[in-house]
Amino acid sequence: MNRIRVNLDRRLSASYDIHIGRGILDRMALILAKGNWAGRWFVVTDETVAGLHGERVLAALVGAGLKAECLAIPPGEGAKTVATCLGLAEDLLERGADRASGLIALGGGVVGDVAGFLASIYMRGIPCVQVPTTLLAQVDSSIGGKTGVDTGAGKNLLGTFHQPRAVFIDMTFLETLPQREFTSGLAEIVKYGIIEDPDLLAAIEDNAAALQGRDPAILERVVSASCRIKKGIVEIDETEKGLRRILNFGHTVGHAVEAESGYAVSHGEAVAMGMAAAALLSEHLRYLNAEDRDRIERAIERVGLPRRIPRDLDAGRLLARMEKDKKKENGRIHFVLLKKPGMPFVNGGVPLDVVRETIEAMRS
Repeated sequence: MNRIRVNLDRRLSASYDIHIGRGILDRMALILAKGNWAGRWFVVTDETVAGLHGERVLAALVGAGLKAECLAIPPGEGAKTVATCLGLAEDLLERGADRASGLIALGGGVVGDVAGFLASIYMRGIPCVQVPTTLLAQVDSSIGGKTGVDTGAGKNLLGTFHQPRAVFIDMTFLETLPQREFTSGLAEIVKYGIIEDPDLLAAIEDNAAALQGRDPAILERVVSASCRIKKGIVEIDETEKGLRRILNFGHTVGHAVEAESGYAVSHGEAVAMGMAAAALLSEHLRYLNAEDRDRIERAIERVGLPRRIPRDLDAGRLLARMEKDKKKENGRIHFVLLKKPGMPFVNGGVPLDVVRETIEAMRS
């Protein structure tokens, strides 16, 4: 089992380990028992994951002498709401959960965000452990403590920073992941290669077929590399005041596409489109050369992700959603743009007519 330490020096008690391996549930349970972070654990998951993995996870926890039970929510982005959190909170209260209890988020990004958000506000804060079951959650949302729920106006507009006590990435969970969800997760790995590590980008390009085929060795290599990049950025900028904003590469357009499609476009697919849009904007504004923009688009396509925005999504409505994005400041939409792979920067604001022109050019 590979261990990566997230060192949050200003609050040493908030530092934690990311554990990566195959078939690590028993070791996870022993670590939780030794950590003694909670007297009772409540596994928050969705109905799909509960059916696939719930009994196995509970058995591992109980086998280590832990008190554990399961709470399941409906699957999908539609469950990522304040109403879901209130329902879970009522359920916890009925079961007698108190400040000595803890939550285990077993699932993808939706479960991780909902459980993390709930843990941050229940009894003014209880421990949360992340056990991501999707590729996207394993390399991104489970690490860094960002939690949130959606509103009618957009994604993650209500949320907190609440660092987990630990993250356990069991690669065997990916064996039951539908292909579309698996491919969606590759978007965040491609993102890390683009913004931080050109060597990782080259490895993705060279091993695209093996990645799509879920080759265990290649997959664990890129997952570990992605986690190291994410943890390094989080250590420098825990609450997204500066450097951590580069992790939003592709997300400004991506979140708008995702929400405007009614979440018919997955998060990873939308981010892929957003990365292509950011690359095109970077070229249009003369930061990025055409060769690098083309390389980024080819890397996105090579792993099976889309780079064009669906034509049935209206450019004006996408712009309106971007104007409500939480990354907007002082009436300007901030984008993470590129000078070249490995050299991102936060732009002070792109004119709306340029953004509209880019979106129109990208609609397939």
